[in-house]
Amino acid sequence: MKREDVRNIAIIAHVDHGKTTLVDELLKCSGVFRANQEVVERVMDSNDLERERGITILSKNTAVFYKDTKINIIDTPGHADFGGEVERVLKMVNGVILVVDAYEGPMPQTKFVLKKALELELPAIVCINKIDRPEARPKEVIDEVLELFMDLDASDEQLDCPFVFASARAGFAKKELTDPENDMRPLFETIVDYIPAPEGDEQADTQMLVSTIDYNEYVGRIGIGKIDNGTVRVNQECVIVNHHDQEKLRKVKIGKLYQFDGLNRVEVQEATVGDIVAVSGITDLHIGDTICSPENPEAIPFQKISEPTIAMNFMVNDSPLAGQEGKYVTSRHIRERLFKELNTDVSLRVEETDSPDCFKVSGRGELHLSVLIENMRREGYEFAVSKAEVLYKYNERNQKLEPMELAYIDVPEEFTGTVIQKLTSRKGELQGMSPVSGGYTRLEFSIPSRGLIGYRGEFMTDTKGNGIMNTIFDDYAPYKGDLNYRKTGSLIAYESGETITYGLFNAQERGILFVGPGEKVYGGMVIGQNPKAEDIEVNVCKTKKLTNTRSSSADEALKLVPKKEMSLEQCLEFIDTDELLEVTPANLRIRKKILDPTLRKRAAFKK
Repeated sequence: MKREDVRNIAIIAHVDHGKTTLVDELLKCSGVFRANQEVVERVMDSNDLERERGITILSKNTAVFYKDTKINIIDTPGHADFGGEVERVLKMVNGVILVVDAYEGPMPQTKFVLKKALELELPAIVCINKIDRPEARPKEVIDEVLELFMDLDASDEQLDCPFVFASARAGFAKKELTDPENDMRPLFETIVDYIPAPEGDEQADTQMLVSTIDYNEYVGRIGIGKIDNGTVRVNQECVIVNHHDQEKLRKVKIGKLYQFDGLNRVEVQEATVGDIVAVSGITDLHIGDTICSPENPEAIPFQKISEPTIAMNFMVNDSPLAGQEGKYVTSRHIRERLFKELNTDVSLRVEETDSPDCFKVSGRGELHLSVLIENMRREGYEFAVSKAEVLYKYNERNQKLEPMELAYIDVPEEFTGTVIQKLTSRKGELQGMSPVSGGYTRLEFSIPSRGLIGYRGEFMTDTKGNGIMNTIFDDYAPYKGDLNYRKTGSLIAYESGETITYGLFNAQERGILFVGPGEKVYGGMVIGQNPKAEDIEVNVCKTKKLTNTRSSSADEALKLVPKKEMSLEQCLEFIDTDELLEVTPANLRIRKKILDPTLRKRAAFKK
């Protein structure tokens, strides 16, 4: 049976090519919003962090109606660190819309998401977006996209894909470049004509694969997936099985059933083949589980989620200022919060360590972990994290393997020398160099993941903010040798107290300061960066002794250089292996793991 009244599609693309804006326009064109309704931009990015950073972190479901057809749309993340989200949701759909920027053309993540779609034999509609950009070059981009399809061994049917030209921001799509610019209907028509309708047997036993998990404080875990066969009803008795866990067989009952309509979830009594639904009322539901009829429990195959490549230790904050700014500070609070994150984030791993106050958290990249840290911080948690370290593997010959990344870097020509020199010193190998438009050069590097830790900030400085760097996980390869993460040292506070202008004035000659006057510091806290390689202790709480001949008003002449404000990512990039980042809702402080200077020197000497 074919459900001709339903189409299921995912929108996939490289980061910042306009997926979420495109979904906004599809929602507007299908009449989800009233004519006079005020709508925020990128309405699908519902999370605060997504709005601030302008990136999609979690895949989102929505549904629109075009004439008599219901189109279920999934907006996916474009960032490599959230690639796990893309892999999973493709199991729910029958086709994809590949969005490509009309100026940039296919980028690293375009290749990654398209490869996943082609492996699942999904037909693709190519949407060349941003054709109203002054420097757009849609005709060349068509050739580049077709070349990419050929590189990925696409079949003849996949190569014969339709192209649609659009400007999501201006709200139009067209099938030919010469067509008039009206609305998004040409894209809707292409979806209905080209994307196959979902197929399945309505009379067969129920089969539904859970591809995404949502979590709600009131109803617990919510499983989202597509019904492959049969019908799902409220209060139906089912069993849960899993393709990768043959032992799993649990009886459950469907509590509530929801379908998507625009931005809302609508409660329904039953749903059938091809519908994308959300199911609540089942505890301990996991991604990759299949909900089936008890008479014929058969699991739907599901690819394993890619393994994490990077890890950090999350621990209880034990600095002299601990517990003053956070609401949740104990190891029990931190443990509960980290394990709760596993409900929705499948690419994350949380392990207990020998210490009850420390947890090892592994993820797909620095951005993946920094988003978790920022979310916890906003929720009132206080804790400390160590420097990110890569996860190694060993092969049969006991040879050490490390994760490698492909880095694609677009920089103005005058900065290519600096970038090549910096990346080769971090064990990177230059694999290609080609000119791109606008006086830029594209460099392709194969580089160990640890070589990129802490490099982004330096890269922005070296290229004066004009460089663009995209990275994507490649594979594990033999260990490339030891690396020096940081060429600079730290300025360390000598004693606890409040910073004084006089002390800061003397300290600023030694390097760049991260603190201003009137801030709380403690012995062993890192308060600045020393341009030389060694660490220096400075007393920033030092006051000037007054004598008969020197008045206190002479202090007013001291001029301080403004302190360097550090974002969370910059702090995570800056810290060295012997340092920790203290994270509280109000502050980010870098500190040495060992606060006592004598013990610190002893530990360094032992090394």
